[in-house]
Amino acid sequence: MRELDVVGVRVEMPSNNPIVLLRERDGDRYLPIWIGVPEASAIAFAQQGVVPPRPLTHDLLKDVIEAVGRTLERVDIVDVRDNVYYAELVLDGGLTVSSRTSDAIALALRVGCPILGAESVLDAGGIPVPEEDEDEVEKFREFLDQVSAEDFESPPGGEQTSG
Repeated sequence: MRELDVVGVRVEMPSNNPIVLLRERDGDRYLPIWIGVPEASAIAFAQQGVVPPRPLTHDLLKDVIEAVGRTLERVDIVDVRDNVYYAELVLDGGLTVSSRTSDAIALALRVGCPILGAESVLDAGGIPVPEEDEDEVEKFREFLDQVSAEDFESPPGGEQTSG
């Protein structure tokens, strides 16, 4: 398992579908995962430190985990099949719960726990970006600094994607 950092979310053009971009912490691979609009908003809110007046679903799940005396230790992205990523929430005591990857990432950002990716997942979906191409990544980060969670709000009839 390799530790991953969330670079951010963006809307992929021309399909207008959001993606979350993860980066291998001690490597040169990036892992783009297409996600749904609500999850893109949830991830963007967490990255921007936005605290809604009422808990959103991922905030609620965080509160429930804490209320029952458990701790989310990490999120593992364990598999990819037919372009669908699979994740597990790993709670204290070794308890694991299957999760959509996008929900797991949104929850991990709220809790502040590590996100790990299986080597097989990074081999299958990771895109190597050599250091000399880091300026493209920096442009992406600049874009992320200027995008807000509202940019991911779905128009009526928006398409749901897997993540």
